[in-house]
Amino acid sequence: QECAARGEDYERVKLLEISAEDAERWERKRKKKNPDLGFSDFAAAQLRQYQRLTRQIKPDLEQYERLKEQCGEALYPTSDSLLHGTHVPSKDGVDRMVADLEKQIEKREKYSRRRPYNDDADIDYINERNAKFNQKAERFYGKYTAEIKQNLERGTAV
Repeated sequence: QECAARGEDYERVKLLEISAEDAERWERKRKKKNPDLGFSDFAAAQLRQYQRLTRQIKPDLEQYERLKEQCGEALYPTSDSLLHGTHVPSKDGVDRMVADLEKQIEKREKYSRRRPYNDDADIDYINERNAKFNQKAERFYGKYTAEIKQNLERGTAV
């Protein structure tokens, strides 16, 4: 209130009284907290997408007020209300939803995980399909066949 009476910004005055060490310590502590936890499970991913999509929604308050005047108490359903099939969405509401869904599809198509390709790896395949098969076989049976492969390379196989 004193700062407002003098015409000064309270936030600036408060920050002038904080030492540089304290400010750096608070900044480090703030940076340490990572808000993006990444993918943990599908439920968490779905919740994050739901929250992101609901933050993007911009409600049309004028249309809401008109609808409230038009419907009255029927706008807020109770257990006795029969509203199934009575709501017809507006044309621009449908267009907004379609545009949003197309944007989601476009974003989903753009995403692809880059997989590393190793030029120095031995070529043990004749085409891409065979390469995938060999990778799967190596993943599942590699630990069992490692000794046999080494014997074949040395020429000491029985």
